[in-house]
Amino acid sequence: MDIATLIGIVGGIIIMGLGIATAGGLSSIPSYIDVPSFVITFGGAFVACLGAHSLDEYIGGLTAIGLAIKQPTGSTGEMITQIVGLSNTARKEGLLALEEAANNLDDQFMKKGLLLIADGTEPELVKSILEAEIDAIDGRHKGKIAVWEDIAAQGPSWGMIGTQIGLVNMLNNMEDASSIGPSMAVALLTTLYGAVLANWLCFPVSSTLKARNNDELMSKSIVVEGLLSIQAGENPRVTEEKLKAFLSPKERSDFEASSGGGGGGGGE
Repeated sequence: MDIATLIGIVGGIIIMGLGIATAGGLSSIPSYIDVPSFVITFGGAFVACLGAHSLDEYIGGLTAIGLAIKQPTGSTGEMITQIVGLSNTARKEGLLALEEAANNLDDQFMKKGLLLIADGTEPELVKSILEAEIDAIDGRHKGKIAVWEDIAAQGPSWGMIGTQIGLVNMLNNMEDASSIGPSMAVALLTTLYGAVLANWLCFPVSSTLKARNNDELMSKSIVVEGLLSIQAGENPRVTEEKLKAFLSPKERSDFEASSGGGGGGGGE
């Protein structure tokens, strides 16, 4: 589980709770809970978002929250090490040996590229096929991200709708002066709920999903660059140096430390 995302979600609840408790005491917390306001704001935002997306895209977007919470596996350094190892294999045993190596991989994207190379596919066609898949992945991810962005945009709007409904109910009952204050408080809760929905949940989730998408696209770009280098018969050391260009200075330092100072080895 991604600790940062978890801390952000749980921390948001704690901060709001502390703010309410310190302002009005623990006894005031129940006054911030109103089921009709919750239904109008959350229900309205989620249903309105559904109207802007296909059912499959909508469900896929909602379930993508698991990707935001889940800790990504693997690292860019490990991927580069794996590609350099494949480069050594191809240099020593030939490109046909990549077909056997591909069968031992869990990464379906890298496996597809290796099989294309082993089948003798032209480099430009290999690049075109893999980049088309990257574009398709990016498009699917952006569709899921858009669901959370749309809910975030709808939340405050439905909060205002709920407030207007509450104000109308209050004005229709002006003869009871004692009900004006509580009715106004309930009306304002929908605005609060809308702001909370957008800023506590939806924007953080969409931002995390964007970061996950960028990381995956970069990883796949590294794979494409590495496979084309292997297909071109470049020295594994050259392949490694090419791929290290994708790393930040800290990541590069960590990678070189873990690999004993760099150098992919291989033949002359």
